[in-house]
Amino acid sequence: MNIKAEKIAGYNGLTNAEPTLPGSHYVDPDHYAKELGAIWYKNWIYLCRASSLERPLSYRTFTIGTQKVLLLRDENGELRAYHNTCRHRGSVLCTSDEGRLKSKLITCPYHNWAYSTAGELVRTPSLAMPDGFKLSDYPLYDIALAEWGGFVFINLAGTDAIDFEGTFERDNAGLANWPLDDLVSGHVYQKTVACNWKVFWENFSECLHCPNLHPELSALVPIYGRSIIAEGDDPNWADHAGDSDPKFKGGLRLNAQTWSMDGEVHGARFDALTPKEQKAGQTYVTNLPSVFVVGHVDYVRVVRVLPIGPELTELHSEWLFPAASLEDPNFDMANITDFATLVLDQDADACEMNQQGLHCERHDTGVLMPEEYYVHMFHEWVRGQLGT
Repeated sequence: MNIKAEKIAGYNGLTNAEPTLPGSHYVDPDHYAKELGAIWYKNWIYLCRASSLERPLSYRTFTIGTQKVLLLRDENGELRAYHNTCRHRGSVLCTSDEGRLKSKLITCPYHNWAYSTAGELVRTPSLAMPDGFKLSDYPLYDIALAEWGGFVFINLAGTDAIDFEGTFERDNAGLANWPLDDLVSGHVYQKTVACNWKVFWENFSECLHCPNLHPELSALVPIYGRSIIAEGDDPNWADHAGDSDPKFKGGLRLNAQTWSMDGEVHGARFDALTPKEQKAGQTYVTNLPSVFVVGHVDYVRVVRVLPIGPELTELHSEWLFPAASLEDPNFDMANITDFATLVLDQDADACEMNQQGLHCERHDTGVLMPEEYYVHMFHEWVRGQLGT
């Protein structure tokens, strides 16, 4: 079916009815394992804010698919990441979600193999060493680490990791005017959603569902109420080219300034934003497969996505503010956090509804409508990662 014979100038929409990914790719454990290996274990994955490990020898542990990750700050203040696995017989090294090492050594709780914070095996408790055994042959399994704007990313491929630069879907400089390194975490919200991780990203990539499922968001961002994301998503966009109404141009509703329950700014504003950034009220950067970051005029929001299983996904949302806002006794944080939490919960419900229907035995592939061009781009990215 050819939806539009020719591409309309300035129009973003798909011109052909593109097929979705196969339904089995959202429920099949074998395919899920394939995606873990080809996507999650080879790309840069967002873990946390660097400031969440403030003291030397503090650590946090994470799980990405089946892989256990140990993130720590060494005695010199440098962040390091390793597989949370002892080289002896594979035991987990740190069993808590977070904590602080008792010394400058990472000691396995099973057989007391001890490693320096640089990952070198320092000692074993054995009374004798087997012939040919060298401590230097058994360092911790390395994980590549990168920091950007106070955000910590890791790549399980270690020394074979792809270059971190350029991994963001959109230009890394998209949030250059926000003081990301200096922001302070004010609120965290986490939930487990009964859907495949790809379902979340598909939902994130379109607004066909917005009028039905996001009435509050559609009121704040009027163009979303038209089931589109941007001006060029309308094939008749030129008819309104001279109209500054946000329902045609995008951005927040008239007189709204940020994502909050009342659309008002609460706390300190960012002084370095351009007039365009202030008017838009929301600036996104995305790093597939694990995170998107949104800059608002008074705070930054980061949402992390991690796969738990073929049909389970962990969402972790964190709100970052200027320190002055958090120090203000009159700061109304809930007015901000309640709004995005409401939207996230609505999205989670939609994703779970979508996931349930994907079990239909007769559902081989679906079809994308013109407004779902970002979903198509995401599917092409997945296919490319899988080599299909």
